[in-house]
Amino acid sequence: MVRRSAGVLVFRRGVSGVEVLLAHMGGPFWAKKDLAAWSLPKGEIEEGEEARAAARREFEEELGVPVPEGEWTELGEVRQSGKVVTAWAVEGDLDPGEVVPGVFEMEWPPRSGMLREFPEVDRVEWFSMGVAREKLVKGQRGFLDRLEAAVG
Repeated sequence: MVRRSAGVLVFRRGVSGVEVLLAHMGGPFWAKKDLAAWSLPKGEIEEGEEARAAARREFEEELGVPVPEGEWTELGEVRQSGKVVTAWAVEGDLDPGEVVPGVFEMEWPPRSGMLREFPEVDRVEWFSMGVAREKLVKGQRGFLDRLEAAVG
């Protein structure tokens, strides 16, 4: 069975063009990575859950703030690391300083038997579309093309 995730790509229109809000993935694997280490806030769709509801829930769990009020624009699906990610774009503004990330627990160091808590995301920032293409994990870059087509 294919794993499915859903997420929200928040964007705003600035003087230099469209900017997107991306989250740097938390945990020890991503700690020293920057390029291709950012994601739109997203997560697994639970059994019986609608994708859009999962996108909202995951955004709020990962960032600790609600999705900005606005129209949801469907961005479709992409394949990322063996799973299918569905996303929507929402125009709005959000202060990265207000983010209070959720946490997850994992064994670290590997095979140590010690469980440690890590933030879901360790920072959130606004990026121009050009910079976002470098920062975003490769599998999600198609969402940027679709957003550009949708907002002009």
